[in-house]
Amino acid sequence: MKPVVTLLLASVLFVAGCQSLPDQPSGTKNVSAIPESTSSGTVFLSAQHCLSEYVRDLAKVHYGPCLKIISVDGEPPQVSSDGFIELPVATSATIGTSCVYRHADGSPIPATMETTDFRITPQTFRKPGERWYLHAHKQARQIIGCEPTLSRSKSPTYKTD
Repeated sequence: MKPVVTLLLASVLFVAGCQSLPDQPSGTKNVSAIPESTSSGTVFLSAQHCLSEYVRDLAKVHYGPCLKIISVDGEPPQVSSDGFIELPVATSATIGTSCVYRHADGSPIPATMETTDFRITPQTFRKPGERWYLHAHKQARQIIGCEPTLSRSKSPTYKTD
């Protein structure tokens, strides 16, 4: 009976000791595979995103426009390895974008490329750690021009089926 109590007490002390250890050694940078854990005061905006929509009548995918962020407040964006840009919550920024439409095979149509700015206000991003997508437009089909639309979803805001 005494060895069982000793083993149980040793296990409890070991677990308690492990839980009291710091997350990382002091002076080292947090290098996490999960972007949300890198900074508590930021949101994550997809640096590049293409819209597409499945057309049931034709049984095929319609390739909509693609949007790429080309600047944040006039500077080239710092894109992480997972394709997102970190932006601080509750601040203003001007996002420079480039939009291009695509052929039926998904390749870009260079003659359709246009640039436009998208303004972010202090009210745009209120909750840190969220992922956002900037779409070239609200839908993937039957549209003209580059009208950036912010969304929490990868899918178009409106379906055109």
